Amino acid sequence: MTKMNKSLIALGTLLASGAALAAGADLGNTAKQATNWTAIVMFGIFVLFTLYITKWAAGKTKTAADFYTAGGGITGFQNGLAIAGDYMSAASFLGISGLVFANGFDGLIFSIGWLVGWPIITFLLAERLRNLGKFTFADVASYRFSQTPVRIFAATGSLVVVAFYMIAQMVGAGQLIKVLFGLDYTVAVVLVGILMMMYVLFGGMTATTWVQVIKAVMLLSGATFMAGAVLFAFGFSPEALFAKAVEIHPKHDALMSPGGLIKDPISAISVGMALMFGTAGLPHILMRFFTVPNAKEARKSVGWATVWIGYFYILTFIIGFGAIVFLMQDPAAYYIDGDLAKGLKGGGNMAAIHLSNAVGGDLFLGFISAVAFATILAVVAGLTLAGASAVSHDLYATVIKKGKAEQAAEMRVSKITTIGLAILAIFLGIAFEKQNVAYMVMLAFAIACSANFPVLFMSLMWKDCTTKGAVTGGFVGLIASAGLTILSPTVWEAVIGNPKGSAPFPYGSPALFSMTAAFATIWIVSLLDKSARAQIDREGYPAQQVRCETGIGAAGASGH
Repeated sequence: MTKMNKSLIALGTLLASGAALAAGADLGNTAKQATNWTAIVMFGIFVLFTLYITKWAAGKTKTAADFYTAGGGITGFQNGLAIAGDYMSAASFLGISGLVFANGFDGLIFSIGWLVGWPIITFLLAERLRNLGKFTFADVASYRFSQTPVRIFAATGSLVVVAFYMIAQMVGAGQLIKVLFGLDYTVAVVLVGILMMMYVLFGGMTATTWVQVIKAVMLLSGATFMAGAVLFAFGFSPEALFAKAVEIHPKHDALMSPGGLIKDPISAISVGMALMFGTAGLPHILMRFFTVPNAKEARKSVGWATVWIGYFYILTFIIGFGAIVFLMQDPAAYYIDGDLAKGLKGGGNMAAIHLSNAVGGDLFLGFISAVAFATILAVVAGLTLAGASAVSHDLYATVIKKGKAEQAAEMRVSKITTIGLAILAIFLGIAFEKQNVAYMVMLAFAIACSANFPVLFMSLMWKDCTTKGAVTGGFVGLIASAGLTILSPTVWEAVIGNPKGSAPFPYGSPALFSMTAAFATIWIVSLLDKSARAQIDREGYPAQQVRCETGIGAAGASGH
């Protein structure tokens, strides 16, 4: 392990120095050299610091339980911060503030939607997940069902959600590093992929958790300072801030009215459903409830996560309006061809980054850029861990080896999967360079709420749900959400390049239709299922319910 640790630190130092040298070479002739060098130094310090955490965690990662769930030894408060760190991704920090900058009030739909998902998890899922599960949400979904079909579905659903979510993070990271450090986009994406792979490969969930905790504290501190600086300029009066934003924004009065971003009621309901229920189907978030010692700490985790995430989303709203006031002194320079983002270097997603320079100068820009990069890195690491556990634990150990896999072999498969996912993430990040970050994340949520959430909900809450119903309904939701997304204007017209108005599916989010289809299919197929397996599934519900509600029989139910 000593040689591995030394090589890990050496490789990290090399990557950080390489980034600095590459960026320095590119920025040598620009006026903003000091700004960018500050960002590079902050970035280098963070990389080395987190690599040290990974080295420390590698010494504690001995078993599969350590690798996947940090041995169940994380406290509720620590886990709440880590969940918040996992959830406050590129879409939350960069995407929401960018949407508010461009559309005003309507950008708030993403803040509210993503936040409202947490009470659903608190009251419906957190305690039950901790009492029933071991490593992944498939452990919960398959508790009383036939293991093989449910785990094949769960692994497929997890991998599709992880892939879509990861694209958004990699694109965000690539654009951020490209704008701030002057690195080529492809180099930036490769750099993120390698660093993420190292965190997960050597440190597992322990390293990922602590990177997320530190990043959450840094992000909350930076966003608080930024929002505070914006409000300070207006005597801490949000009303004065909004009035000034309305005065100088090209949309003027429409800035504070709904309907600018989402035009019709069906789209609003569909997007809202994706944002609310998708949270309860994200594999990398659900995995976090297995890192705490018992159900009480799981509930506490969600409570703290909701506090931090709610507070953060209020800040992003202020930051978005602050960006309008501080950056839009010349509206004509920003509003190009009817698109506000074209006038902002790096696009609309960079509004918060430019605002950090406006309110705090070079040093604060360096800090926020390092935090934004850390945000993306930590989320990608959590996603990779969820994807690796889906393959190694659900497919290899349970389906292929029938639950008789040796821990060493399972860990080996997990690490091979991690390398494969890192390569896939780099490839997808390069391929989707031009895509909108917030939309890509919303798409991952739409798939999660249509595939994973209905299966999880019905298996926990409905005694007549059967293996056949859960698997059929889950795959219907998965295929419908992915298919309708491809047929929507956002992909059919904007990505594939078909003529405007030619999209077969007219709405941006498929959740209203695909999630309904999944629930209806689970219900109908389960009711019609008269097989011997269905009888076993139904008879197993009372025992599952006792374990759900009391934790009797759950590993670590009485705490450590």
